[in-house]
Amino acid sequence: MHPEELTAPGAYPGLHLSLTDDGILEIVIRSGKTLGSVNAEAHRALTSIWRDIDTAEGVRCVLIRGEGRAFSSGGDFSLIEEMAGDFTALTRVWKEARDLVYNVINCGKPIVSAIHGPCVGAGLAVALLADVSVAARSARILDGHVRLGVAAGDHAAIIWPLLCGLNKAKYHLLTGEPVSGEEAERIGLVSLCVPDDELLPRAWQVARRLASGSPTAVRWTKYALNNWLRAMGPTFDASLALEFLGFTGPDVREGLASLREKREPRFQEDAPL
Repeated sequence: MHPEELTAPGAYPGLHLSLTDDGILEIVIRSGKTLGSVNAEAHRALTSIWRDIDTAEGVRCVLIRGEGRAFSSGGDFSLIEEMAGDFTALTRVWKEARDLVYNVINCGKPIVSAIHGPCVGAGLAVALLADVSVAARSARILDGHVRLGVAAGDHAAIIWPLLCGLNKAKYHLLTGEPVSGEEAERIGLVSLCVPDDELLPRAWQVARRLASGSPTAVRWTKYALNNWLRAMGPTFDASLALEFLGFTGPDVREGLASLREKREPRFQEDAPL
């Protein structure tokens, strides 16, 4: 793929792409809605783009960040509602969610994420699966699946235990307690944490270092290391299947209603297991 195809306006809805002279592709997650929520089109784009980047000429490294006050606030309510009520939509997004994780893992180009503000959902998957994740101190990393009433599928089972250990992963994924940038670095969930005003300069510094390195050495090292993640494929597949099974039940409807009404959810007590 030619770089002009990647950076053409509208090629990837919800994403803005630009390529520097030294081969760094910047991806900005954009949304007309508050805090960079991801709609159906943007979710599809965030899934497919990594295959295109892998074969794109002139791209040596990727830097992904959010626009405005957040990295990404996750799927918007209309997408969640569609998934809960339409089997065709549910299976489409299930395939995208699966492909998103594997496409990021299998993209040969090194990826740097610059995390600020809320970071949830598909954006969080990319942020933590990136080869180097740089978080601002005030970043708020949150896996909101359990709060919504579905299992923590997505990226969580494949990467959180490897990064921060099983006990910390269980605590944050089961309770839904957010992680600040500082805490994320302390427990190993992100590569680096920096003051808010140093986030982009530091992320660009890392990206330039990766872009100037030996392409074969960097990419082949990434490929070998990501076998740790590929080995967790069956665990990830199971978690994703259970998450999407949850979208067919009553808890997700109550979870979504409680988020819209800004109240605590009242999940049923005797749910089938």
